[in-house]
Amino acid sequence: MSLRDRFRARGAAPEAGRAVGGGRAPGSSRTDRGKPGARARFSVLLRTPARPGEPLFAAAPARWQRMLPYAVVAVFVVTLIPVTIAVLINDYGLGGGWAGALGVAQTVPLLLAVTRPMAAWGMVFFADVVGALLLIGADRVAGHPWPWPPMVIVGYLVLMVCLGLRESIRTLVQVWLATGAAGLVLGLFFRPEKVTDTAALLFVLAGALLAVTGVLRGLGDAQQRIAEQESISEAERSRRTLLEERARIARELHDVVAHHMSVITVQADSAPYRLPGMAEPVRAEFEAIAASARESLGEMRRLLTVLRGDGATGDGERAPQPGMDRLQQLVEAIVRAGQPVELSLAAGAADGVPPAVDLSAYRIVQEALANVVRHAPGARTRVSVTRDAGEVLVLVVNGPARDAVVELEGSGTGHGLVGMRERVRLTGGTLDTGPLPDGGFRVAARLPLNGGDGSTETNEDSS
Repeated sequence: MSLRDRFRARGAAPEAGRAVGGGRAPGSSRTDRGKPGARARFSVLLRTPARPGEPLFAAAPARWQRMLPYAVVAVFVVTLIPVTIAVLINDYGLGGGWAGALGVAQTVPLLLAVTRPMAAWGMVFFADVVGALLLIGADRVAGHPWPWPPMVIVGYLVLMVCLGLRESIRTLVQVWLATGAAGLVLGLFFRPEKVTDTAALLFVLAGALLAVTGVLRGLGDAQQRIAEQESISEAERSRRTLLEERARIARELHDVVAHHMSVITVQADSAPYRLPGMAEPVRAEFEAIAASARESLGEMRRLLTVLRGDGATGDGERAPQPGMDRLQQLVEAIVRAGQPVELSLAAGAADGVPPAVDLSAYRIVQEALANVVRHAPGARTRVSVTRDAGEVLVLVVNGPARDAVVELEGSGTGHGLVGMRERVRLTGGTLDTGPLPDGGFRVAARLPLNGGDGSTETNEDSS
């Protein structure tokens, strides 16, 4: 997940209340929906590690943020070059040529630290050690900090910040130990008389900065891994929800198909008794049809056992599957619960409808009304089921919520719209869902009576 995406995620407010039963989720405010504050953006910026070969803050959304590391380092370089040269000449008594060379060698490589901090550290570290050796023979080194003058310490700490935000913990530990080892060796074997030893000071300060910036980088790495895992978990959750809904639909359709297979079996078995004088080849053909039907029923029961997972059959699943003829009962139950719902069911709409279409129309209305009750309590709702020569049209429209809108559960199963899509796909129809300008929501499904190839068109407007 890129830094720009993380900024969008922080700045975007959930609009879960817009799903079937529109309105706005409680607790959402203009502040929640606004952009994150400057402090929050900078905090995210610091915790986002730079990748190899990429400048610090390269993923920042604003150009000035991407240029900020260059500007900060440039200010230090422009300031440290003249100060270093002046201090080496005036305080330490070093020759002007050596002072100028050291001033450039110890500061200019800091510009490289934004993109190549390890290369910059190698050059600055070498220049600092050479400078410490050159200061041994300086005229006025006594009484001054050595082996690291104040300008060296400041530049080195800037470099430590760049390293800490970029490199791994192992690399940071190696840099820190190399800094301490260099100061220790110089102090033991090359230390001039009457100087103020700054090796321990740089060792402690460098370690502290490396620790702080290393922790920031580690926190950024951890948050990035968490974000990736959350993305993977969300995808898996969506996939599981889809599979569960398909399995539920398959279990319901099992009863419909099993009924027809049972009818075929009974008709084939009873044909010799209902039609006396049947020729023997015809009788054998009916027996073969009955045997095949019984075998198919057995296979369907085994398939249903797999879909259920545990092989158990609940009492609810033994009941006949509902259809459009039970929509009136469904609406009456919703009305008794306090939800104003009006039903318009065309006369004869359920006559001769294929079982899959009949069941799908009922379930779509059921899911839509359940979402209205959950997310738009008190909203007036109209349910319309009509039929023409080739299809059944199901339309559920609700107005804005009268009561406080219940916020959608972020961890819920979300079977409502998923189930509608799967049922429409099953019949080869089309589904259109989305919010209305007044804050309500609509669900419109077209279910062809002649079946389909299992494909469907879905138009969902979540804006």
